[in-house]
Amino acid sequence: MAKATTMDELLAAEGDSVKQLTVGEPVVGTVLSIRKHEVLVDLGAQGVGLVPRREVGFYRNLNIGDEVMASIVETELDNGYSLLSLRKAVKDRGWDEVLATMESGKIIEVSPYDANRGGLLVEYDGVRGFLPVSQLSAEHYPRVGGSDKDEILQRLNALIGKKLAVRILDCDRKSNKLIFSEKEAIKDGLAARFEKLAVGDKVKGVVTGVVDFGVFVNVEGIEGLVHISEISWERVSNPSDYVKVGDTIETKIIAIDKDRLSLSIKQLTEDPWMAEVDQFKSGDNVEGMITRITPFGAFVQISPSVEALVHVSELGSGDDVDPEKVFTLNERKAFVVLDIEKESRKISLSLPGKTKK
Repeated sequence: MAKATTMDELLAAEGDSVKQLTVGEPVVGTVLSIRKHEVLVDLGAQGVGLVPRREVGFYRNLNIGDEVMASIVETELDNGYSLLSLRKAVKDRGWDEVLATMESGKIIEVSPYDANRGGLLVEYDGVRGFLPVSQLSAEHYPRVGGSDKDEILQRLNALIGKKLAVRILDCDRKSNKLIFSEKEAIKDGLAARFEKLAVGDKVKGVVTGVVDFGVFVNVEGIEGLVHISEISWERVSNPSDYVKVGDTIETKIIAIDKDRLSLSIKQLTEDPWMAEVDQFKSGDNVEGMITRITPFGAFVQISPSVEALVHVSELGSGDDVDPEKVFTLNERKAFVVLDIEKESRKISLSLPGKTKK
């Protein structure tokens, strides 16, 4: 008959086979109970672990019997339990996933949970990261006039909870740095779209920003700029008088840069200056309204689309000639056409009786 094994021998044998808990290591267990301020986890032969109240957000969806992965914070508390962290285990596992995702160059989908003026706060696999404004696509980049930080934040807040396709631009577990880029995620697709575009093409886009120097337009994910000089054939003082954010507009491609289109609105129509200038010739007597007065002369509107210049040299000799003493803004006066340069779109005028022989 075999010799009976004593309880002490069984415990000793089991003790040799049970791996001792180590701070920082991951463990897998089964949820034993869910209380208001704690969760108890069965770690098998390694005892029972306790997840504290400060991690309540991590076990809102847990049920008794669920298998969970946790990280050992303390091997033994006063009550005999081990102190566990679900958050740290998720984060540690998340960093492994983050690194693998970055190395693969895979495009992932994230939803920002908060925003500040510098960009969007994002969490991926339990690891919190950042999507800087500079890495947003043309569609989402907050183009605003001047440096209106409140409007920038308002535009970024509108992206909270929205699904964005991104790539991981940089990550460093030691410094807890994780940077996302929407630009990188759409890069390949943009290259293919650029190949289909050519100077002279007419394209439609959505206005994403109106600034002092022009209008930004999203053309199927490609950023375009209509410079203020390309908005209208007439003189434009304020681009916002012509378009507003959200407008769909038609433009003409006038240049293709590395990652941006140069666009024109006015070149979709004929230049009225060219049509109207043909009615004038050198020596004609014309009447016009003073539109601007500068130290070097005065600008005169001689037809709806044609503006000419009376140079200060036509007002007299000497350094004491002052155009502001000769002209008044918005007054109408008679002039003589001196010269017309179509290529440079310039017309020179003189006052009657001042024409040089």
